[in-house]
Formats: sequence, C-alpha cells, structure tokens
Amino acid sequence: MQGAHLLLVEDDAAIATVIRLAVTGDGARIDVAANLAARDQLLSENIYDVLLTDVVLPDGNGLVGLSGLRDAAGKSVPTIILSAQNTLDTAIRAEAEGAFEYLPKPFDIDALSSTINDALRRGVTQSHSHDAFESSAASHGSIIGRADAMQAAYRTLARVAPTDLSVLILGESGTGKELVARAIHDASPRCDAPFVAVNMAAIPRELVESELFGHEKGAFTGAVARAVGRFAQADGGTLFLDEIGDMPLEAQTRLLRVLQSGEFTPVGGRTAQNTNIRIIAATNQDLPALIADGQFREDLYYRLNVIPICLPPLRERLSDLGALANHFLQMGAKNGLPHKNIGKDAVAALSRYEWPGNVRELSNVMQRLALLTRADHIGADDVADLFATIPAPDAILSNGHDPHTALVDAVTRWLASPTALVAEREGRLHGALTDIVEQELIRHALDKTGGNQIRAAALLGINRNTLRLKRRHGEGASP
Repeated sequence: MQGAHLLLVEDDAAIATVIRLAVTGDGARIDVAANLAARDQLLSENIYDVLLTDVVLPDGNGLVGLSGLRDAAGKSVPTIILSAQNTLDTAIRAEAEGAFEYLPKPFDIDALSSTINDALRRGVTQSHSHDAFESSAASHGSIIGRADAMQAAYRTLARVAPTDLSVLILGESGTGKELVARAIHDASPRCDAPFVAVNMAAIPRELVESELFGHEKGAFTGAVARAVGRFAQADGGTLFLDEIGDMPLEAQTRLLRVLQSGEFTPVGGRTAQNTNIRIIAATNQDLPALIADGQFREDLYYRLNVIPICLPPLRERLSDLGALANHFLQMGAKNGLPHKNIGKDAVAALSRYEWPGNVRELSNVMQRLALLTRADHIGADDVADLFATIPAPDAILSNGHDPHTALVDAVTRWLASPTALVAEREGRLHGALTDIVEQELIRHALDKTGGNQIRAAALLGINRNTLRLKRRHGEGASP
C-alpha cells in the first residue's frame, strides 16, 4: 500500500478517521469525501489507485453510476464497497456495477488492508452490465441475514449469478436453499426465462426420468399421452434440482450424459432435443459420503459442484433471528394473521432454542405466536408458553420412571395446549398430533442411520418413497 493514493467516500466521521489512520499507517495517502458531490469533485482533480465508498450517503446512493466513474486521468478506479446495508441486493448491485469487492460493516481493518492491496495489484475494475440485476431487486427481500456466514454466501452468489456456471447449494433442511436458487436465477441474464424447481425426494424412482425428460405416448404403462419434462419446461432458464442426493443412480447416469452433451431424449422417444438451461442443485446430505457408499456418482458431483454455496443453520446465525422473526410477523400480517410486534426479551428467549428445523421452523413458530398471542406485543412469556406445549422427545421420556406413562402424560398435556385447541376447532386434531410424533420418529431414524434414507425406512418399517413423502409433508415449503 506504500505510496498509493486512495479516495474514501464516507459520511461517518468516526469510521473515516479509523480508515484514515489504518491506511496512512501503511504508507498510503487518502482523501475523504463526505458525499457524492465531493467525491465527483475530487475525482475530477486527482488520480487515484483505489476508491472506497459507502452506499447510503447524504445526497444519494454510492452505487449508482459507479461503473462510469473516472478520475482525472480518465481511467476507472478499482472500487471497494463498504456498507452497513448488509443485504443480498447490495452485494448483487456492487457486482453489477463492477466493484472489486464488497465488505459489509462492521469490517475487520486487517481484512480491509488486505483487500486494498489486492485491488492495487489488480489495478482495474471488473465491468459488468447486467440489466437483470436491476430488475430483480424485489425478489431478494425474503433472504435476510447480516451474519458473517450469510455475507460470504451473498458475495459468492453475486459473483456467480451473471454466469452460467453450475451451482451446488449446501445446507440443512429449512435453511432457504430454494430461495437462494431463485435469487441466482433472478439476478442472472436468464431472469425472464422460466425457473423450474424439482424436488427429487418427492418423485417415485420409476418416474424420475419421465419427470425430468418427458415421455412419449405409450412409453410405459400409464403413459396415455405425451408429456413434456422439466428440462423442456426450463428451456432458456434455470432448472433447480432440489434434494439431488435422493436421485436414483440410473437417473444420475442419464443426467450426467445430458449435462455433457447438451441433449436429452424423452422416455420412449427417438429424437434428441437440445437443452439450453442452467443447472442449480441443492442437498442437505453429505454427497462425498454418498459417493463413498456407492449411492452417488463422483463424476456427476464434480459436474454439479462447480460453485458451492453453503447456507448456515439458524443456530449458527442467531444474530439474524430478530430480523427474521420480524419479517415472518410482517408476512403473516399480509396473509391475514393478526399484526404483532416482538420484544427483545422474546427474541432472547427464541435464541436459546436449538432450531433443528432452521428458518422454516422459525417461520412456523412466528405464525403460531401471531395467532395465539392475545396481546399485540409478543414477549418472553409467550415464547415460553408456546414451547411448553410441545415437550422435547428426551423430556417426554424423562418425566417419569415408566416411559409409557410419561408419554401418555405428555400427550395429555399437549391436548390441553392452545395449539391443540386450535387444531380441534379446525377439525385436524388427529393429524396435528400424528405429524408431531411421526416427524420425531423420522428424525430419530435418520439420526440413527446417519441420514441414509434406505436404512431409515427399513428401521421404521416403511418403504423409501413413503419416507420421502412424509419428510416432505413435515418440512413443508422452503422459506
């Protein structure tokens, strides 16, 4: 950084002072502008090596027109975005405007210095011009998170969106994998073409190839008419293959051939069709472990895993819990639930829970709280009352010396809870209780078998397709 000339656009005097001290200590010179007008004036008078800029400034947005800025020598300047607006939209817009890097506030000074040095070595900005980035901003509102792990995902997503590279989204159930896949599509040049999602765990094994590639009339028993597959439906757009780890091996082989050749043939057909799609896959399983177990093709894994994006579980991003809770309350109010607000004490109470169902489970809990809390304000006592109605599985068996009696007692208490009373009024009491018990059994079986669905189904005494359907029913739609 020795001898470099930097321009900082920052209206917070304290932050500007910290950055000034850091970079001058490394031998750089730095000018500071508190607004866009001062920035433009300094650029017209000086030659700069790196531009550092905030986004929200007194006289406008620091990202607008960023790619067109030139210094006194008429050259573009590598730009580093520094923003407290730690959203996916900011990361995507920064990438679209050709920013060298995006650093969310608060940032580490050492990380900033390292990024400045990288920009000095690079010496030029990356220029992108994707109108799709502009038109898709509204679609990212439901992806919420300021935690470091989410910021890392944002940066990767923003860089991969304008490409056609395959993406593999990794994360536990309920972390929002489909939302991220949709955001990639919406921020890509394919945004006006179809986004087609397929849940591989929900398709019977014998129908997977027909579902993906379509079939001709008479191709198999029950094929009474020609059907268009998901590859054809997604032509020109994006095909999202959710739960890719559940795809049967024979279908994996055919998928690999399609990805390699760019052509597919409907089941029972004779003529190959070209395919122009982008593939995004997702899984909550350990694919390398499935490969070692002979259940997933290694070559397909490398074909899909070009750019991995890892979504953290909610328990590792509890700093986002308050913002997520408020978001789900607002969404519930738009969908007819009572309008509620939530206090810091309630957020703290929610933060003490493990959240095995991740963001999806939080969404369901906030809907229940919105419906069952009588006051307009949700407090810690409301959270405690809600969680007390459904005992944890280990608590059920520890409430008495006789596990059978303890289980009956737990069910009796649940039947007297507000949740059960609502289910009773709606005529779904049996289904509500059965779902709770059934999902715990499935979770137990998957834990015992290390996530192996075939062995878990055998342990439960049901077939694998039934297990898949019951898991899908229990998980519901991705948040």
